[in-house]
Amino acid sequence: MKKAHLSVIMLAAVVVIARGLLLFADGTGITSEKELPTTHSPVLSPTYPKGLSFAGEVVPVGDVDVAERLDRELLVNTYWHSNTVLSLKRANRYFPMMEAILKKNGVPEDFKYLALIESGLTNVVSPAGATGFWQIMKATGIQYGLEISSEIDERYHLERSTEVACLYLKEAYTKFGSWTAAAASYNMGMGGLQKQMNRQNANDYYDLLLNAETSRYVFRILAVKVIFENPTAYGFFLDEKDLYTKVPESEVDLSLPAEDLAEFASAHGISYKALKIHNPWLRQSYLKTGKQRSYRVKIPDARFYGSNNGPSQKVLPNFIDDSNNSEYEDVGD
Repeated sequence: MKKAHLSVIMLAAVVVIARGLLLFADGTGITSEKELPTTHSPVLSPTYPKGLSFAGEVVPVGDVDVAERLDRELLVNTYWHSNTVLSLKRANRYFPMMEAILKKNGVPEDFKYLALIESGLTNVVSPAGATGFWQIMKATGIQYGLEISSEIDERYHLERSTEVACLYLKEAYTKFGSWTAAAASYNMGMGGLQKQMNRQNANDYYDLLLNAETSRYVFRILAVKVIFENPTAYGFFLDEKDLYTKVPESEVDLSLPAEDLAEFASAHGISYKALKIHNPWLRQSYLKTGKQRSYRVKIPDARFYGSNNGPSQKVLPNFIDDSNNSEYEDVGD
């Protein structure tokens, strides 16, 4: 009897506490009961523009399978808000350089979105060992001329790795005669894609039955392309001040051996952290060996790093304005 009475009292207490949380949830202290919303934010199915293409090649959205696969990736990227917002912020910093190198090499600009879906524009390493923004395997990097060792790994060098991605994509385009197929081969390899084309007697990516990852691959590129070309249509409202901008840099020669990169950084007025952020291809705290060639190291503007000497509110707007005049705009000439 006492146990039952106690249970009733405990239940009443829980009800009172829960009601109190509703009464004071807005933090105002007003004791009138807070009204709960009766509607939710609208969740809409995103659509894609007419005449959709990738690298100048028409996407056959009249094919029901193609339309549904594209719809899936648009849904994922439209409603994965944190990831898409971060990608939009990072792209403002890195896309201008990528666009210039792609243009110089005769590779369509749409391939910048391939790097985005590969890495999120970060220097990640996959379980298989693919590394950097362009997710290049060690053997592939060496094949196309990157220096990869315990001290230097140029898969982390954004300009050099972008050049190598261009070499691969142009070779794949020569082989398949299609930029869409070249993109698919970046995921599964030229040999793997050719094998499936031969087996299925088809040479169009959209007509092939492929593994789950490669089946989604080009559609992931298409989805981010569609969103990035018109972000507000998909609910992304970012101001220029929200975007990540490029930190001004200069370049200096790094002579070998460099026994202590922290001392090297200090000698150039920056922290070791800033040196490694701007030169992630330097894999150790020293550089004692390397190929017989000059190493150019980026030295960022010291005003943009450090708790005591960060950019002031006066400096930052000028920096943002200057970023519109990319230092890479002559690369394509």
